[in-house]
Amino acid sequence: MIARDLLQLVCFQFDFSSAKMANKKAGNASVASAASTANTAPPVPPKSAKTRNPAFVKYYLLAYNVLSTLGWAYILAITVVHLFNLDGRSSKPAAVVTAPSTFTRLMGSIPFFKSQTPGVAVTIESRLPAFIQPVYRRSMSTYARVGGTVAIVQTCALLEVAHTLLGWVRSPLQTTAMQVASRLWIVWGIAAQFQVARTSPLYTSCVLAWSITEIVRYSFYASSLLGYEPPLLLYLRYTMFYVLYPVGASSEAFLAYATLPFPSGIPTLKSFMGWSAPEYARFALFLVWWPSLYQLYTHMIVQRRRIYGSKPKAKTN
Repeated sequence: MIARDLLQLVCFQFDFSSAKMANKKAGNASVASAASTANTAPPVPPKSAKTRNPAFVKYYLLAYNVLSTLGWAYILAITVVHLFNLDGRSSKPAAVVTAPSTFTRLMGSIPFFKSQTPGVAVTIESRLPAFIQPVYRRSMSTYARVGGTVAIVQTCALLEVAHTLLGWVRSPLQTTAMQVASRLWIVWGIAAQFQVARTSPLYTSCVLAWSITEIVRYSFYASSLLGYEPPLLLYLRYTMFYVLYPVGASSEAFLAYATLPFPSGIPTLKSFMGWSAPEYARFALFLVWWPSLYQLYTHMIVQRRRIYGSKPKAKTN
């Protein structure tokens, strides 16, 4: 009886040891199988990077920005030469020309752009220092020297709206379209249609602000496409707008304002009576100009903060 019990105990221990070893082998096999599965499973695909433009798009954008830089640099150079009479041509009275005639006639057929009788210009020449007066007088004939070139170069900026729509550049569509449309309205709807605008010094301040802004902007974009952002261009791009945007936008607004029939130059309730629809429209755009400037201005301020960051707050004890 005792011998049988001992035999059963030995058999039970043997069976338990065998089962334990079998379970251990099965566990090792499961781990090995899991490791093998992990090694042979396809890797998790990485997050897709931002899609880049094809090579031909990069070369096209590079050419566009380089040519635009050269175009505005030419305009700036000719404007400076004209204002200071560096070539001797500005001492002779030049005929006031319009922008390319075909497009001018087309824009002139639109009621809101149709030329009206210009108002009386208020001169401030007599209040300027004597050495500035010749420059001021020549600023009233800048359109005769660069008006046609400005119209062509600025009209090419319509391509920037197409670039944004096609996804080739990451610019806000609304901001881009608003800026291009405002410039084209000044070029074709104001300067090309109204002699009072073509002979205004405000046209010169427009051209100077536009050309300096665009030379910096387009050359910065061209450098970025080449994989290098010069620190000086980066600083100018996100700093000069503090001055150039208000100068350019206010010149645009008051250039349009000069085309309105205010006999004394100051609006009164009586002066609004008898206006045509285009004149009311131009006055409405004059009022809209300022909130639009605020939107563009604050947009650039936000962009500058992204580049340089906000100033750290001073620690207080």
